[in-house]
Amino acid sequence: MHLTTRKARLAVAASAVLGLLALTACGGSDDPAAAANEKIGVSLITKDSTNPFFVAMQKGAKEEATKNNVELTVASGKADGDEQGQVQAIENAIAQGQKGILITPNGPGVNSAIKKARDAGLYVIALDTPPDPADTVDITFATDNFEAGKLIGQWTAKQLAGKPATIALLDLFNDKVVSVDYNRDQGFLTGLGIDVKDPKKNGDEAKSGTAGSSSYSIVCNEPTQGAEDGGRSAMENCLTKNSNINVVYTINEPAAVGAYNALKAAGKAEGVLVVSVDGGCAGVKSVKDGVIGATSQQYPLKMAALGVESIAKIARGGEKPKNSEGLDFYNTGVALVTDKAATGVTSIDTAKASRLCWG
Repeated sequence: MHLTTRKARLAVAASAVLGLLALTACGGSDDPAAAANEKIGVSLITKDSTNPFFVAMQKGAKEEATKNNVELTVASGKADGDEQGQVQAIENAIAQGQKGILITPNGPGVNSAIKKARDAGLYVIALDTPPDPADTVDITFATDNFEAGKLIGQWTAKQLAGKPATIALLDLFNDKVVSVDYNRDQGFLTGLGIDVKDPKKNGDEAKSGTAGSSSYSIVCNEPTQGAEDGGRSAMENCLTKNSNINVVYTINEPAAVGAYNALKAAGKAEGVLVVSVDGGCAGVKSVKDGVIGATSQQYPLKMAALGVESIAKIARGGEKPKNSEGLDFYNTGVALVTDKAATGVTSIDTAKASRLCWG
């Protein structure tokens, strides 16, 4: 009995020593210095890789990744709206054991893949486009897109100064619901003084009526896919319905340029107010050149940089970011850009916007 007990004790001791040696060899996850030096895997998944907004976002993320010892994987859909391409990128991030994902969602079709990533322990931050519902992701870093639309709507109302508005609304999609789409559209109409009814639904407002001191009629809601050629074809379609359009809202600046080119080709560009959202360097130049009357500038480099920094901190035991007060996302800021300032509407001119722009 005594011999058996002694052997058992020796076996337990040997096992403990081997376990200690194994922990020492691994370095131990509780070692703060080791955790700080650990490379963190993060994926940035944008809507596409051609829009200057997303190119700028990729640039900001890469710069911040270098500062934070992050191994960044950049992926995107084939085009704005390509949900399946984004789903594949999310699945790749899970398979690679990454710590987090930054994504500009192409639509609700990516929601289940995002849930799968979060269930696997990845921290998921939406950039620019809050998903619907907002709690699909851990947090969103974005422009207040409703406020961006509202600013260009308020500016437009001041420019009209009581004149009737014949309006073309050049949106993003007509086959799916994306928050950035309805927030900008509905924000614009609200700024103009039009009752939007359901602020999460494009097109349910009265097609004619009174907006502030102006009467209005809405000619069309046309999709552009956020592209210049889409903006041009959408504007052409609207002009076939009413050739007297004098206000054109556009989802972004590429669509705005396409719309302006269609107006110019039809001999209708003179006196038309074209407004948009983005604030890229090309868009700011379009404002300076008179192609766009006003645009709302957002800051994609800031969104992406904050996202990379946040995931790196969380992965190393730091605090999680919080939503801005009164919002269901973290607001990265917006500024109205125009060289025709309107009383009561805060704005910056193209000279200042050029120092802040991207792309």
